[in-house]
Amino acid sequence: MELCFYEGQYEKAIKQYQLTEEQLRYTGIPTESIELASEDIDRYAVLALEEGKLVTFFNLHKNAGVKPYSDNANAILLRTFSTDHRYLGKGYAKQALKELPSFVKQYFDNINEIVLAVNVQNDVAQSLYKKSGYVDEGERRMGKKGELIIMSYYL
Repeated sequence: MELCFYEGQYEKAIKQYQLTEEQLRYTGIPTESIELASEDIDRYAVLALEEGKLVTFFNLHKNAGVKPYSDNANAILLRTFSTDHRYLGKGYAKQALKELPSFVKQYFDNINEIVLAVNVQNDVAQSLYKKSGYVDEGERRMGKKGELIIMSYYL
């Protein structure tokens, strides 16, 4: 698996990325996330490619993006994490999360924590994040789609 920043050459793959209504209860649409990233120098659209296929997508967001979830100025927020529904259950999300710490260290040298917010009703994602080394330290916030559990991965 390869993690890479979004570039125009991936536009077709992004437009073909498929999420179910159930997934959209908890995450954002990649095309909208890419548009937001193009307008914000602290937001980065990241693709997880398996044999050239786009299987997982997420954003990384520094500074103002992470502030609602962490007081750590050296943290980065993992947001809009999803797997194309055609590739669910194949371990791609787990692999992307496994690759993420080294990706962050490679491109963001001052970052020492990855923070995320997961909906309390999204048990599958919570389990995945816990298995991937993210820690729930009891922080909760209200989000647009309900109560969120704040989790961290320390680099």
